[in-house]
Amino acid sequence: MSKTKHPKESLVVNTDQVMINDLNNYNTLFGGVLMKKLDNNATLSARRHARVKECVTASTDSIDFLYPIHQSDSVCVESFVSYVGNKSMEIFCKVIAEDMITGERRIAATAFLTFVALDEHKNSIKVPEIVPETAEEKFLFESGKERAERRRIRRKHSKELMEIVGLEKPWNMGGEAS
Repeated sequence: MSKTKHPKESLVVNTDQVMINDLNNYNTLFGGVLMKKLDNNATLSARRHARVKECVTASTDSIDFLYPIHQSDSVCVESFVSYVGNKSMEIFCKVIAEDMITGERRIAATAFLTFVALDEHKNSIKVPEIVPETAEEKFLFESGKERAERRRIRRKHSKELMEIVGLEKPWNMGGEAS
């Protein structure tokens, strides 16, 4: 496996139309529908970078919904590896909505997801480093270490929370039913 790769080598672009069953009660794309598209795209970028059969989503750091996506729009998801740790890959996703009537294009959302590549025994493996080339890739790479540190802090907090969060069924916690 190559020691370094360029982000463009993991680029995945997927364009689709917005169907009526993808809409919420505001007649815009359901956030959950978009989240599935992001996870699918990001998985392929991670697998393309690591060249493995399986990559698992370790976290979804953020999804920023910037503009609504309407039924008259196409939705294009672009994803690529923006930063790597020892065994994890951060995938940057941008969502471009295009009004199919006017041709107007806008960044509708951005997202960062983190993946881990697995070997045939489901163990995490080291992934190639990246060498950014474009201004966008360099910006994302240079700010990647800070995002990785925030993920470590958030994961530590989640593990602490997990120790005190109850698993009891709410209906078995006593008290009278209302």
